[in-house]
Amino acid sequence: MARRQNDKSAVPELEERVVSINRVSKTVKGGRRMQLTALVVVGDGNGKVGLGMGKSQEVPNAIKKGVEDAKKNMFTVPITEDGSVPHEIMGRYGAGRVLIKPAVPGTGVMAGGPVRAIMELAGIKNVITKSLGTSNAMNIVKAAAEGLKLMESPEQVAARRGIEVGQIFGKKEA
Repeated sequence: MARRQNDKSAVPELEERVVSINRVSKTVKGGRRMQLTALVVVGDGNGKVGLGMGKSQEVPNAIKKGVEDAKKNMFTVPITEDGSVPHEIMGRYGAGRVLIKPAVPGTGVMAGGPVRAIMELAGIKNVITKSLGTSNAMNIVKAAAEGLKLMESPEQVAARRGIEVGQIFGKKEA
């Protein structure tokens, strides 16, 4: 029994959220074939998040497949000490564009439905987002994910430039 508890503590607890469920049909010789697609976001609330899509004849199976796909496609998001993003960025995917801006502590997650899910599950507490372009939930979520993937922490920027982190912000070394 004690061994199981140790195994659970080693694996981070992932939270999952269904963003949208869409009914799609394919016309075949005998008529229409109905299927369901589920867009799912999975995250640990501590900088790791992923999104996936599952298709099936039933809703629970589609969600389960979406969760499995999301776990395979997880990525890390840099988060500042105050729970925001390090810098402003525009995420693009298809016709969807999402503007992601850092916010001061106490702002909360100012985002629309599909983008809110990915921000909250990534563990971002203070952010302002604006969806531009399409209203298609799938393209908006994928655009937000692309923007988060392009985010760089101050440490990554400093390493790329070959300078100290303090020099990025204009602080003089004593």
